[in-house]
Amino acid sequence: MAGRSHAVLCVLVSSLAAFALVQAEDPYLFFTWNVTYGTISPMGVPQQVIMINNQFPGPNINSTSNNNIIINVFNNLDEPLLFSWNGMQHRKNSWMEGMPGTNCPIPAGKNFTYHFQPKDQIGSYFYFPSTGFQKAAGGFGGLRTNSRLLIPVPYADPEDDLTVLIGDWYTKSHTALRKKLDSGKLLHRPDGILMNGKTGKTGGKDDEPLFTLKQGKTYKIRVCNVGLKTSLNFRIQGHSMKLVEMDGSHVVQNSYNSLDVHLGQCYAVLVTTDQTPRDYYMVASTRFTKYMLSATGIIRYVDASGAKLGGPPSSALPEAPVGWAWSLNQFRSYRWNLTASAARPNPQGSYHYGQINITRTIKILNTAGPVDGKLRYGINGVSHVDGETPLKLAEYFGVASKVFKYNTIEDDPKDIKNIVAQPNVLNATFRTFIEIIFENTEKSIQSWHLDGYSFFPVAIETGKWSPEKRKNYNLLDAVSRHSIELYPKSWAAIMLTFDNAGMWNLRTNLWERYYLGQQMYFSVLSPNYSLRDEYNIPDNAELCGIVKGMPMPKPYTP
Repeated sequence: MAGRSHAVLCVLVSSLAAFALVQAEDPYLFFTWNVTYGTISPMGVPQQVIMINNQFPGPNINSTSNNNIIINVFNNLDEPLLFSWNGMQHRKNSWMEGMPGTNCPIPAGKNFTYHFQPKDQIGSYFYFPSTGFQKAAGGFGGLRTNSRLLIPVPYADPEDDLTVLIGDWYTKSHTALRKKLDSGKLLHRPDGILMNGKTGKTGGKDDEPLFTLKQGKTYKIRVCNVGLKTSLNFRIQGHSMKLVEMDGSHVVQNSYNSLDVHLGQCYAVLVTTDQTPRDYYMVASTRFTKYMLSATGIIRYVDASGAKLGGPPSSALPEAPVGWAWSLNQFRSYRWNLTASAARPNPQGSYHYGQINITRTIKILNTAGPVDGKLRYGINGVSHVDGETPLKLAEYFGVASKVFKYNTIEDDPKDIKNIVAQPNVLNATFRTFIEIIFENTEKSIQSWHLDGYSFFPVAIETGKWSPEKRKNYNLLDAVSRHSIELYPKSWAAIMLTFDNAGMWNLRTNLWERYYLGQQMYFSVLSPNYSLRDEYNIPDNAELCGIVKGMPMPKPYTP
């Protein structure tokens, strides 16, 4: 009897432990996406767009830190498809990055399930299709990550949380635009600007509002530039905006009449409906261009019952700022909120990045030129080319040498005369603290993004960078983020620790340049090959290229 009782007790303890483990696991969010083409007229001309569950833009993902996000994507297009998650760090999990260098595309007529966590992240992000210039057809949507209830945020809960996706837009199909780029020609100026999939109009008396807002309340509005080519200025008629978060970090809360939102960037602002009750325009317009394009969306004041208050909006739209010096000064006004809690209870400022020694400096130079008679863009003389075998899979299966060469670019390039087209992969030593210098010798503004990480943009200045410029770095409260703009004839310096093992894409956010090769990958390998540092390849991973049919490598162990 005693033995039987002991056995029952062991089973009970084991069951309780398993139950506790299940109970302790982070919550799951499940989504099913049916990705199709659809015909709509966002700019008055019927055109083919990419829809998700018949929505354009796609559905917003509303998550909380550490949630398990499960998205089953059914590709009903006539070509392969991948989704990437702009700003998600995918800690230890570049398998879910959704870039051509990490994942085989989802074949037409097939499905694939993404599973990722916004691990220790909060903030405003978006997703988009990363292959075949499909981003020009849509398929993008908002992705927000809220703080857990036990983690305080540095402002009162808003009345509602709203997402505004702004971006330039072409009326030609993505396949027509892709064909033009493949021929070696650049795209013409965009045909217009969209705000949540619409261009808007001014002067109408019965225009439908984008949002209805109760008078006397404060709302959180997340604004992301999901476009292809153009920086945009965002403003709200008659209202100031209190900036509270950008690219996943709480910031010192300053108020602005307008914000320059560069390609790939997201900002969260608080707006209080304390003006005369009526309709007001939100405006997004082009910056740093010889042409002026804009989109509008209406916010409507309503009473507690939802009834409209006041009349139509004024036709006098607020003007955008002029020149890039204004924008640079705005960038310099951004400061990390050192006392606010991050996704964990510890304050953001508990990480003292300015006290860490730099172990490596990498310069990133824009390069362009003909390859086989057609225009290509590159980094440090190499124009990246995606092959049939994703770089991460080739590396994991031990056949990297058959797919690409490491370190074909130099950290400090000089006198680059030619450009070559090949995979561009740079080794980065795990857990080293490095400095990356972006130099822009052109007259146009640029924007850059790094997957898998957030970094500290410690300086943007005009001219050329030199080591002496380090004395001007902000080593205290630069905002930790994943994207950085680069002004004409200027340079930018960022700092980060390569502490996230995986294969990570560094790219321009100017999408025609990205498509034509201005991107690269950092290979960050843990020397321990341990689950402590990186997850094993998922069981459902699509295999393609030379690794298809190969025996699976030995899995990582704890």
